[in-house]
Amino acid sequence: MKEILVLGGGGFIGRNIVSSLLSSNDCVVTAADIQEGSNWSELASNPSTKNRFKPVIDDFTDMQAFHRLNQNFDEIYMLAAVVGVNKTLEHPEEVIRINSLLTMNTLDFISRNPINKLLFSSSSENYAGTSDLFNIEIPTPESVALCIEDVKHPRWTYAITKMHGELAFFHSAKSHNYKCVIVRYQNIIGPEMGFGHAIPHISERFFKAKESPFKIYGHDQTRAFCYIDDAVKGTIGAMESEKSSGQIYHIGMDDEINMETLTKYIGSLYDYSGQYENAMTYPGSVSRRCPDISKARNDFGYNPEINWKDAVRHTVHWYKEFFEKGNTPKRGGFRPPENFITKDR
Repeated sequence: MKEILVLGGGGFIGRNIVSSLLSSNDCVVTAADIQEGSNWSELASNPSTKNRFKPVIDDFTDMQAFHRLNQNFDEIYMLAAVVGVNKTLEHPEEVIRINSLLTMNTLDFISRNPINKLLFSSSSENYAGTSDLFNIEIPTPESVALCIEDVKHPRWTYAITKMHGELAFFHSAKSHNYKCVIVRYQNIIGPEMGFGHAIPHISERFFKAKESPFKIYGHDQTRAFCYIDDAVKGTIGAMESEKSSGQIYHIGMDDEINMETLTKYIGSLYDYSGQYENAMTYPGSVSRRCPDISKARNDFGYNPEINWKDAVRHTVHWYKEFFEKGNTPKRGGFRPPENFITKDR
């Protein structure tokens, strides 16, 4: 059976990939992260998966964590990273430090422990600057030039670490004779996706803040939301495809909506009947984003099935239950864009 390492296997996308990989019987999966994934206990106790699931909790910004893995792998899903708009605005130096170390330590591990293939999870943030500065095609193909709008702005720290990772793994693959594929995620949503993103923030505000009128931050900005199940299928499809080596793929949905439409739809799920008003957005936030996913469709049959309304409804249902139980976010909860004005350099 294949030995697979999922770095970041406790995170939102990672733990869902781990679960999906283990649903087949052809692999042993090591899920590695700095904290336990919420489904790890279930996977470790399930008779059909417990003998093929290896959870590892460690800090992989420390090279010694890789040494403690003490084995070789056939495939690596390199998903580990610090994410979230708030994190980039509040602690940009940590985003740079952590994400860069994760990439460099993984590169060092591969140089000493040969693998067959690596998948690196990148981001649509890589071309966010290009989108606002130039008249790029939307839906946007993978061939778009990458751009950082302003290196002084903390918003771009995450994007630069993802560009660094793409370059690093592509060129390492040539030197160390392994296959490499990049997937750029495009607004992946779903239950328990964390609290540092738009939909959890809007949900938190509807349930807890009881705002009226309810502010629509960045009302005319657009996004295309993709449900986690579709993203997982696309990610594993990219890894397993014979055509994917040396390629970049957009993994997302190509149905573009604006934030006003999104906010009012979430409001309907909370039975909100008050007024709305347009408001500012987060510093550095891109105006439009919608991926062209035809390359993934053509190369390995990627075909997202869940429309944006169902994806949002499934996601909001989880957060609604979370807040109804009296829970509060441990980190990443909503902070209004106004709080970050002084950090817009």
